Amino acid sequence: MSTSLTPQRPSMCPRQLSSSSFASAFEVARTKLSELGVEEPDTDDDDTLSPFSNSSGDDDSDASPYSPVESGTTSEAASPLHSPITAPVTPPLDQDVADNFAFAFDIDGVLVRGGKPIPEAIEAMKVLNGENPFGIKVPYIFLTNGGGKFETERCRDLSRQLEIDVSPGQFICGHTPMREFANKYGTVLVIGGEGEKCREVAESYGFRDVITPGDIIKANAATAPFRALTESEIKNSRDLLARGGKMSDIVVEAVFVFADSRDWASDLQIMLDIAQSKGGRLETRSENFDEGPPIYFSHNDVLWSAAHEHVRLGMGALRKIVETVFEDVSGGRKLKTHAFGKPQVSTFEFATRLLQQWRATQHGLAESEPPETVYFVGDTPESDIKGTNAMNEKSRNEWYSILVKTGVYQAGTEPKHKPRKLVDTVLDAVNHGIRREMAKLGSRKDGGRKLPLDDAALKAISEGRTPNFDLKVDPFAKAVEQQVV
Repeated sequence: MSTSLTPQRPSMCPRQLSSSSFASAFEVARTKLSELGVEEPDTDDDDTLSPFSNSSGDDDSDASPYSPVESGTTSEAASPLHSPITAPVTPPLDQDVADNFAFAFDIDGVLVRGGKPIPEAIEAMKVLNGENPFGIKVPYIFLTNGGGKFETERCRDLSRQLEIDVSPGQFICGHTPMREFANKYGTVLVIGGEGEKCREVAESYGFRDVITPGDIIKANAATAPFRALTESEIKNSRDLLARGGKMSDIVVEAVFVFADSRDWASDLQIMLDIAQSKGGRLETRSENFDEGPPIYFSHNDVLWSAAHEHVRLGMGALRKIVETVFEDVSGGRKLKTHAFGKPQVSTFEFATRLLQQWRATQHGLAESEPPETVYFVGDTPESDIKGTNAMNEKSRNEWYSILVKTGVYQAGTEPKHKPRKLVDTVLDAVNHGIRREMAKLGSRKDGGRKLPLDDAALKAISEGRTPNFDLKVDPFAKAVEQQVV
């Protein structure tokens, strides 16, 4: 074995092994390592990787995205949800792709903050796309509770921010699953977002009759006495009175909060009006306060990471306000609303199907099975970590939660829902995940040190020779040193 102090950089040339045999080659390597006196590490030592013990917390996330979780209940009956993409012809096998693990990322507070990329995020994407000491590409998708735009628009924004090409085939936002309701409801009220954008998104999903708070205020300005529509809002809002008849002839069958409200006071008033109505009829009141239509929120995050130094209130806060005020004005009746997004396990199951399709369509990997391990990187313990841990409890494959310190989580505190690994930035998370996968290959008997294997090491093992394990320096040290603080 070499005694040189200078580490040998693993080969960066394309693999001669097909990606479909990536895992089987590892198995051969493990056998050879055993013959050479090198043992495989104990896979139950994850506690040593984390400052916290693993905990999934309470699980209220059994519902499918088709049947979101209600407030005050566990779930509704599960129903299958199709992926938002259709699978094109499978491309040729990508020779350099890892087929046994993948990454999934939250966006705000992990990759982007206040509309600007977190510097380490750009480097992390480079590592995943092959700029790493092992010369492998790692599949990844994005799973965010945010929304308010077409998925294609969000992908263009993220592509610009991260300096990569992001496809809708690897992207899920909070309101994506709402498309499954397009054929279930007729007239719906859509709330949130800038201008008419959420109405346009809803109509693109197939909703046939979409009205907004602006439409209602335009028809009756007294609805929200402290809000005056701008000239632009008056122009873009639709004329409900032009339909003929009275406002009470319009029946709202469901309310969808697609994105964060831009005017909480007027949106809250209108949502409460409809919740207290007779079967969703505008400008009516139920005697029993139990006839209102269902109300759906695209996620339940109370807090989120924005440009401000402190976290800001999110959609989950509005949900709590709606339910609390309804109870006050109805004499104590409970309002059961519904929520999509993280931490519902069904959202992670939806992400699994998307990831399987993405691995097949982008990398030529078999779609039938998910990767053995999915590393989910998030900044919010109450949604990202809780959901990942709950998914890990239920799923056949491993979902490994990683919490970063660049968003909602406050460094130095112990979160209620504890991650498998706590790191500073998303670059640290990516390096940790790849290093952990490489470390699964073997460890030295004498020191128990986990060792990554490159192509040269695999070839040496296959030929019965002892690989050069003389890696005195962490192969990711250079990447970490290049982080922009």
